[in-house]
Amino acid sequence: MAEKYILLVEDNADDEALSVRALKKNGVLNEVMVAHDGVEAADFLFGAATHAAQGFRGLPAVVLLDLKLPRMDGLQVLRLMRRDARTRLLPVVVLTSPVEDADLAKSYSMGANSCLRKPVDFDEFMEAVRKLGTCWLMLNQTPPYNKEIA
Repeated sequence: MAEKYILLVEDNADDEALSVRALKKNGVLNEVMVAHDGVEAADFLFGAATHAAQGFRGLPAVVLLDLKLPRMDGLQVLRLMRRDARTRLLPVVVLTSPVEDADLAKSYSMGANSCLRKPVDFDEFMEAVRKLGTCWLMLNQTPPYNKEIA
């Protein structure tokens, strides 16, 4: 089985660096692939030729999805994922700051598995990332992709 990896969809370079650093500092050794906007995320998830040439290894173990993205926002990415059989069951953790009630409701109604507010405080963020890594990469059992489900 291929190594589990994380797809981080984040357009803010500071938040990207902080997220990757927090994952590593918390012992999450899984590779983190980054998409910088919604179009790039959709391209990555659906295995476009650009990623196939870079050694596309199938789907990530979890997608960390920012909602506020250029070109295609996070809710549009989530909608595409849930409409496609290949990504319908893929775990998605929505990351946003600040969390608005409407965003939470839409995210969950569209199939997000979890929604986390990006903490402003570094220690809070470190703890949230530690729990995220434990839950989604160590404890969670991924669904059987590529198999028909009745």
